[in-house]
Amino acid sequence: MDELERGLLIQPWSWLQLSEDSLLAKACITTHKGYALLLSDLQHVWHEQVDTSVVSQRAKELNKRLTATPSAFLSHLRDLMCTLLEGPAAPGGAIFSCERMSERLTLRIRSELSGLPFHWNFQCALASPSLVSQHLLRPLMGMSLVLQCQVRELASLLRLKDAEIQDYQENGSVLSRDRLKTELFDENTFLEQVMTEVPNKTPCITFGEIPDLLGTFRFPFIKWNLSEACSIENGRSFAMKLQNLYVAITKQEFQAERKRQGSGDSQASDRTSNETVDRLLNQPGHESSAPSQPVLETLNMESSVPLQRPHLSKVKRKKPKGLFS
Repeated sequence: MDELERGLLIQPWSWLQLSEDSLLAKACITTHKGYALLLSDLQHVWHEQVDTSVVSQRAKELNKRLTATPSAFLSHLRDLMCTLLEGPAAPGGAIFSCERMSERLTLRIRSELSGLPFHWNFQCALASPSLVSQHLLRPLMGMSLVLQCQVRELASLLRLKDAEIQDYQENGSVLSRDRLKTELFDENTFLEQVMTEVPNKTPCITFGEIPDLLGTFRFPFIKWNLSEACSIENGRSFAMKLQNLYVAITKQEFQAERKRQGSGDSQASDRTSNETVDRLLNQPGHESSAPSQPVLETLNMESSVPLQRPHLSKVKRKKPKGLFS
């Protein structure tokens, strides 16, 4: 796995809306090696990886009035693509469009470089099955296992909370507000409810009026709707909400690849390339796109996987306060 392949692996997927086409995309562009690009419409996956010689030749064919080094063209492409992948607005007035032809997809860019028109075509072919597995199948399986682990940890925490509440009740504590009373958590019942599909005509969220000391307000009761929860549509929810988890999983794949590499001379020969990929991960200049702050706030997960069980220490029991009187 070379530097571009490693750099592409650890990039999150972004969602693009280009005219009538919705695509998932990820890219790794370096000024000294070239670029690697993946695009998908959830039915096909397209890929292109080129080095600086191909960039120089294609730039001459598409931009006869422009003369620049391959690193200058790649730097401009990197700026355009990073801005495009980070938000819906076209960067710097650039125009993006895509054209599908049989087993190929061409992503076209029209912009300006040094005051002159600049054109570029990403000429992507269908990705190999191994590439699809590496960037979609294996990470998605890993994400599913991590989320399952989180569910088990949350279920364990809820059982501990139920035991704590029951202990309070057995020692004479009483809820000060009846509306806060909850039933004992049963994991099997919960999982059965999750797997039960609610008819489409039933709203996903219903409301009931609950009296309170300060008056009456409307309190939401959330019902599971499997069909809506599993709605993939154009992949936007996946790209917008699960970037950080995807990056955490692919980083683990990247570290595992490092461990599988040979020792001695072969390991030393890859050290420079590995250090370059590390710089791609941490470089503030956006050598490649990274999860945005809202995503980090939505899914607050550390990069270390698998998750470890929380350490529970015994503490001195204090007199109940707040909800119990």
